[in-house]
Amino acid sequence: MEVQDKKTIKIAYCDFWQGCEFDKLNFIKIIKERYNLVYTDEPDYLFCSCFGKEHFKYKDCIKIFYTGENCACDFNLYDYGLTSHYMTITDRHLRFPQWLPNDLSQISSMEFNREKNYNSDKKKFCNFIYSNTHCAEQFREVFFKKLSKYKKIDSGGDVLNNLGYKIKNKLDFIKDYKFTIAIENSYVQGYTTEKLSEPLIMGSMPLYYGDPMVNKEFNTNSFVNIRDFKSVDEAVEYIVELDKNDKLYLEKLQSPCFVHTNVEKYYRNKTIDFFSNIFDHKKEEARRTTQCGWIKYYIGAITPPPPNCEEKFEIAKNKRKDEKNIFNGKDLINKFFKNK
Repeated sequence: MEVQDKKTIKIAYCDFWQGCEFDKLNFIKIIKERYNLVYTDEPDYLFCSCFGKEHFKYKDCIKIFYTGENCACDFNLYDYGLTSHYMTITDRHLRFPQWLPNDLSQISSMEFNREKNYNSDKKKFCNFIYSNTHCAEQFREVFFKKLSKYKKIDSGGDVLNNLGYKIKNKLDFIKDYKFTIAIENSYVQGYTTEKLSEPLIMGSMPLYYGDPMVNKEFNTNSFVNIRDFKSVDEAVEYIVELDKNDKLYLEKLQSPCFVHTNVEKYYRNKTIDFFSNIFDHKKEEARRTTQCGWIKYYIGAITPPPPNCEEKFEIAKNKRKDEKNIFNGKDLINKFFKNK
């Protein structure tokens, strides 16, 4: 719900992926319902991600980290973080998983009427859409080849493409299939991505492998969780049975997707509460990091000082002309310790 007379928040953002449409990020759209975000070169609050180091150029601001990747937030560098991980670090972390759609209202498509448009005569068997091979587990290719022995799987991405072209609209493509192979790039607790939620939104049943804690949020009876089987062969046998038995398939398709209800409301409220705790306090009261103590080494070099650093530090300290520049970046620290 939009708020009248919104408080103005001066922000900037950096280190996001190429082509990021920052204003369209789901959590930013939620924030804008309550706050007036103004972009400036001298922000009070800096939103950062994991694709660069530009954030080091910003000194006097609250840094808020966000990533949809499997990495965690470094709370030595950032005051607050939004990630997929299950963690508690006072008020500094919000679990905001990558499976959440940009339009949170699409969650209702996952909660209700998944079977509404199902027609077994019009549905194709299974699809596989992947482009990442350089930093992804190889199991999904193994699974693709195993299941392909039963029926052809349509692969429309860069990986194992057998269509002769790359599909242009993933969601529009997968809606025509009974099954979608939904295997994560990596298997990290809490790291559930759009690979699971997109087929659920479009009424295609995911064949999922990934987050070992996926059952904390998702009802694993609503899709095929490959982890639930003793072997790949056993999982394939079950998929074949689902494909041949419409009644069994529909029973699974009609199962609730989530363990809990009102999921959209839950994440919307958690997000508002998280950012209210940041923006509704004075900036210095909201700060959670420090520039003092041993953290100076870490901020300067992103690694602990090498052995004998105390002696080398004293030498460097005695040579300094400006005390403020001792820890001014990685290059300076490396200069101090290059002869370790």
